[in-house]
Amino acid sequence: MMNHSQSTGADYNYTIVRQFALTTVLWGIVGMSVGVLIAAQLIWPQLNFDTPWLTYSRLRPLHTNAVIFAFGTSALFATSYYVVQRTCQIRLFAPKLAAFTFWGWQAVIIAAAITLPMGFTQGKEYAELEWPIDIAIAIIWVSYAIVFFGTIAKRTTSHIYVANWFFGAFIITVAVLHIVNSMAVPVSLFKSYSLYSGAVDAMVQWWYGHNAVGFLLTAGFLGMMYYFVPKQAGRPVYSYRLSIVHFWALIALYIWAGPHHLHYTALPDWTQSLGMVMSLILFAPSWGGMINGIMTLSGAWHKLRTDPVLRFLVVSLSFYGMSTFEGPMMAIKTVNALSHYTDWTIGHVHSGALGWVAMVSIGSLYHLIPVLFGHGRMYSMKLVNVHFWLATIGTVLYIVSMWISGVMQGLMWRAVNSDGTLTYSFVESLEASYPFYFVRFIGGCFFLTGMFIMAYNVTRTVKASKDSLPAIAEA
Repeated sequence: MMNHSQSTGADYNYTIVRQFALTTVLWGIVGMSVGVLIAAQLIWPQLNFDTPWLTYSRLRPLHTNAVIFAFGTSALFATSYYVVQRTCQIRLFAPKLAAFTFWGWQAVIIAAAITLPMGFTQGKEYAELEWPIDIAIAIIWVSYAIVFFGTIAKRTTSHIYVANWFFGAFIITVAVLHIVNSMAVPVSLFKSYSLYSGAVDAMVQWWYGHNAVGFLLTAGFLGMMYYFVPKQAGRPVYSYRLSIVHFWALIALYIWAGPHHLHYTALPDWTQSLGMVMSLILFAPSWGGMINGIMTLSGAWHKLRTDPVLRFLVVSLSFYGMSTFEGPMMAIKTVNALSHYTDWTIGHVHSGALGWVAMVSIGSLYHLIPVLFGHGRMYSMKLVNVHFWLATIGTVLYIVSMWISGVMQGLMWRAVNSDGTLTYSFVESLEASYPFYFVRFIGGCFFLTGMFIMAYNVTRTVKASKDSLPAIAEA
């Protein structure tokens, strides 16, 4: 059997990984640009130019779909296809089916980019796309599962590395979530009605919605973390036993947490309470994973001074730890009474989305791209460092402004005069939020600027030949 260190790129299907890696950067810029535009629209509403398909209500689902399914999921496709080949020491199963997943996924993204601004939507969070696109997603996702598990089935190693457990769980669960939540009765090509009604529809939607976070945006990216953090640090995973406990605890608990999105609604009270309790217990395995990732640096902490790629990966784990502490706290009913429907929720989402998902993806890509294109390192490590600081400062500006704005909104909405009337009107709370919306916009601009720098750095790395790279200037 071939030794891992003896394996060369020629033994693996890197074409599909390259395609997904490069489109990840492209879609990251597109999705985040839309995010910055809608952040600007909340300060300067005239930026919708009186055009229906440029209104906030249509661009907001385009933004969430683009960053989750175009940027985030492309990163997962790229890294899972890479990691499963490297750890199983075998070429990807069914290369034509793998190619289909790439072109099919790009077609889905373009279909979403056309239909959402046109107003074709099911109105379900993270599941807005209409039924023909939903069917296409299901077909592509099943193909993805066949390629991934087919590769594991024909592996030349007896062991299945833990990263593949997380990737595998994310692939299976997202298929089930998507198919069940997307059950609908079509009435025309662009319109359908959910198979479920009322509170049941809300429950199924947030079972899907929170587990899109739990499995796609957490389990999948933990698979990324368990491969690229040890690789970049040059250290073994801190505790293999903890990684297995972390895996089983996470997948057993996460699936129950959805009802915390529906506190104080028509959902039965016991269901809300169950969601709250499961969310609180979820804190333990989440922090188990974060500690395992960060402690992998034992004996390699000095590398953080000189390695901005490792910095991306480790800081992403810090944001993961913070988000997975904040989430269970916000699931407590009394805290939720203050936080729900406010900008605090937006801050929480982006501490996970920018701080965890985007930064671990960026760090993994900075590790991956030189390998995929036969180079020793990125074109400019100085630019990687600049990107790291732009991303970190941008994320902090974004989430702190939204925390302050959100808590302020919650307090203003519940403030009452001695005669029982509301102290503030809704418009007054909105006016008070304006300065924080501006800071959020600036934070988004910082993060987006970093993505443009990444695109430049990646382009130069791809273009540079292996021979000329050592002679390239650092800046």
